[in-house]
Amino acid sequence: MNIIKTSKVALKALNRNKMRSFLTALGIIIGVGAVIAMVSIGQGAKMEVEERFESMGTNLLTVRPGSRSYMGRHGGGGTYTNLKEADAQAILDNCDAVKYISPSVNGRAQVVYQNKNWNTSIYGVGETYPEVRNWPVENGAFFSDSQVRSAQKVAVLGNEVSQNLFEGADPIGQVIRINKNPFRVLGVLKSKGESGGWMNRDDMIAIPYTTAQKRLLGVDYIQSIDVSAVSAKRTNEARVQIEELLRIRHKIAPGAEDDFNVRDMADIAESASEATQILTILLGGIASISLLVGGIGIMNIMLVSVTERIREIGIRMSVGAREQDILLQFLTEAIVLSVLGGFLGVVLGVGSSRLISHFAGMKTLVSFGAIALAFIFSGSVGIFFGFYPARKASKLDPIEALRYE
Repeated sequence: MNIIKTSKVALKALNRNKMRSFLTALGIIIGVGAVIAMVSIGQGAKMEVEERFESMGTNLLTVRPGSRSYMGRHGGGGTYTNLKEADAQAILDNCDAVKYISPSVNGRAQVVYQNKNWNTSIYGVGETYPEVRNWPVENGAFFSDSQVRSAQKVAVLGNEVSQNLFEGADPIGQVIRINKNPFRVLGVLKSKGESGGWMNRDDMIAIPYTTAQKRLLGVDYIQSIDVSAVSAKRTNEARVQIEELLRIRHKIAPGAEDDFNVRDMADIAESASEATQILTILLGGIASISLLVGGIGIMNIMLVSVTERIREIGIRMSVGAREQDILLQFLTEAIVLSVLGGFLGVVLGVGSSRLISHFAGMKTLVSFGAIALAFIFSGSVGIFFGFYPARKASKLDPIEALRYE
């Protein structure tokens, strides 16, 4: 019996019990669909993380105060208040791998415009903040170096704040009040959207850091320094230069712990990408369990089918069918069930991914590799779980099979 005839016989056998065949394949359908949907969610999360970091610039470094300790008790990162404006200027003047710097302080405040008000984050930054953070101004202009040095009360709005306070009207030149202090609006930053699904990056206002220090926070230190390296390749060189410079400026003895830390955005991006990759593998692994359950269902139904068709098997053997013909017939039935289930599962998985993206607002990415892997895995499940029932059928004694009632 050749493969074409065997396939026809297998399809006829499956066609005689359409509902049972469909229910048997349903486990594979759900399994393949779940694998594709879960992997697409993981891949979408990875892509979104990479895009977020790319939008901030992979040559970005952040200098923050270290942890102050007292009698063996560490206060946590940022408890030192030892970063000064002079440190930021020294980094720009003495580190040739550094292109831009932006000192930063921040807090929250109530912002008022006419009869509207909004509570938002206030970021005191330098004039090169758009270049450092790769965040261009969409409308108007950013404040200048002279406005920073003279601590002028000017502001650049995030897109979310602009929409809530001005409701689509042009905010340029208007006066808003931040903690009762009047600020003239110079521009609106381009929208960047949510970060990690819980924080809207557009919900902020940028003002000169000198103004924030004097008018809003009443401090003489800065909370962090955003640094842009000359290029992504020189980011590590910039970090080493900054660490060496600040150790000298802060008079840290050799071998002593730094009172600051420098975070490399490229390292953070790589760690985040690895974490989302692990998430993808985990989601795919969990979804693969349903494929295993579907394979067990195929084995169960094929064993039932062998029991129901013992007399048929005996007749085929008596008219010349060989063991390998019977083995091939039942194995083909199992493979057809799993492959058809895999095809429908691919349709279900792709459709589910698009629905998740549309209704849940999550970014998903359906890759050809995930589809091919799920499809191949479904076929392998059919072969693996169909082999035992097929072998059992091929080993039946023809005489005993003909006597079976």
